[in-house]
Amino acid sequence: MGLLIRIVISMVAVYVAAAIIPGITVTGGVGTYLIIAIVLGLLNAFVKPILTILTIPITVLTLGLFLIVINILMVYLAASLVSGFVVSGILAALLFSLVVSVVTALLDAII
Repeated sequence: MGLLIRIVISMVAVYVAAAIIPGITVTGGVGTYLIIAIVLGLLNAFVKPILTILTIPITVLTLGLFLIVINILMVYLAASLVSGFVVSGILAALLFSLVVSVVTALLDAII
C-alpha cells in the first residue's frame, strides 16, 4: 500500500511540474503521468546510484554541483523512454527535477 501511495504522490508531482513549467509537455492522460512517475522512480532507484558512484571525483571537485547534471540526465533519459513526455531544454529539465522534488517532499510531509 505504501508503494502505491508513493507512486500516486510522484504522479501528482509530475502533473504539477508539467503544468507550471513551459518547456515540459506531456501528451496523454493519467496513464502517461503514471508511466512517467514509475520510470523516474526506477531510474532514480537503479541508474542514478551507479552514475553517482562513477562520478564521485567530478562531484567532489564541483562540491556536489555535478549531482544537478545527473538529475538533468535522469529527466532526459525518462523523456527518451516515455513517448508522451517531451523536455525542451536544460533549464526545463532542471526546473522539472526541482519542482518534482519539492512537491513530492511536501506531499510526503502531508501524508
